[in-house]
Amino acid sequence: MKRAIEKKRVLFICTHNSSRSQMAEGLLNYLYGTHYEAYSAGTAPSMVNPYAIKVMREIGIDISNYRSKNIKEFRDRKFDYVVTVCDHAQETCPFYPGALNYIHMGFRDPSAFIGNEDDTTMEFRQVRDEIKEWIEKRFGDLVEQANRGE
Repeated sequence: MKRAIEKKRVLFICTHNSSRSQMAEGLLNYLYGTHYEAYSAGTAPSMVNPYAIKVMREIGIDISNYRSKNIKEFRDRKFDYVVTVCDHAQETCPFYPGALNYIHMGFRDPSAFIGNEDDTTMEFRQVRDEIKEWIEKRFGDLVEQANRGE
């Protein structure tokens, strides 16, 4: 009889909790939701960027109901991993009480891109794909190890 897998809890943090951390939360829950429970928050939350919603929808992940959250909402919760996905969040939130592991993986801010709608969409796609690739390498390897019983 196989025992139930206890999900690891992951909190992705960026400054505004509008794009990178939202996409990371959606990707981890979609790709590895059987092993991880992902959340996201910001040090200065704003709103979920419509381009992030659009490019996630393109790959079958709906984050349209997500909202930007302040890291203070999670202050009393324990996490196996706290991941900063922008350099500013790492600087303003270098320590998160209740975290077992800290990871920093900075991605460029697609919200800062200036261009027309097509170019902006392309920028969001590129950042989404970079986050997805990193999640597959970083968290996918852990899933494979767990599946092998390591």
